[in-house]
Amino acid sequence: MSTHSVDSLAFDCLAFEPTHLPGAVALSQQAQWPHRLEDWALALSLSQGVVAVAAPGSDGARVVGTALMTPYGEDAATINMVIVDESMRGRGLGRRLMDEVMALAGSRPLRLIATRDGLPLYEKLGFREVGTVVQHQGPAEPVPQPVTEDVAPADAAALPSLIAASLTALDRHAFGADRSALFTRLAEVARFALLRRNGAVVGFAALRDFGRGKVIGPVVAPDADGAKALIAFFLAAHPGGFLRVDTTVDTGLGPWLAERGLRHVGGGIAMRRPAPQPAPTDTPATPVMTYALASQALG
Repeated sequence: MSTHSVDSLAFDCLAFEPTHLPGAVALSQQAQWPHRLEDWALALSLSQGVVAVAAPGSDGARVVGTALMTPYGEDAATINMVIVDESMRGRGLGRRLMDEVMALAGSRPLRLIATRDGLPLYEKLGFREVGTVVQHQGPAEPVPQPVTEDVAPADAAALPSLIAASLTALDRHAFGADRSALFTRLAEVARFALLRRNGAVVGFAALRDFGRGKVIGPVVAPDADGAKALIAFFLAAHPGGFLRVDTTVDTGLGPWLAERGLRHVGGGIAMRRPAPQPAPTDTPATPVMTYALASQALG
């Protein structure tokens, strides 16, 4: 624990614990983020983090800042859920939180999704822009399941072995890091759909509760047609339901998603802090890429 002050307001930087989750939810609501307590808890279960808590006597010991670091083995880590209370912005608290949480990452290559407001700080810390994330959401319009692709739900009982045998390998090739821990958690809270070609699993998508409705992601596929078929599978299963997809501009899915009721409502700037990254050794026969993120926090 370390105690600091900005403009006469003292605060403690503490390890992020489950007891801080209600305060973190309040911060995200202030920032108009949709995250529920369950969404925060999922992120925290995969992460280490810090919170800034106003010191007792100065402001009621409330949470005034958060930051998480989600490690994916030694290959990479995402910095996420970085929020500063609106009354504390512009005073250096964001930099303090970033310093603390980046120290938790050690030598791992870092990734994050930035807002335009946060861009100057992240650039000062060595992050560089690598792409644009676009958020699409809304009531899903009914979509017939494409008959040209073989997409089917994954059997829940077989999901753990399927994740171990193929899904994490596909994701590692697309994402560039081992996210086994993430998929173990997703198996507990998400439904999966599988894309097969010539009998082999070549892509997948996950659907879980999030925010105002449900989020589709990650989506990993060999091409845009496969990604669309996976997303359409879940759209068809939830006509009129509030769904969200976080994709990137380079996938080209934005117009297709908008046509299906998921309008573009915002996004962010994908950034990385440069560092050598080993190439995956388990490259599948058919190259794949990520067409939708698990979330902006988790990549």
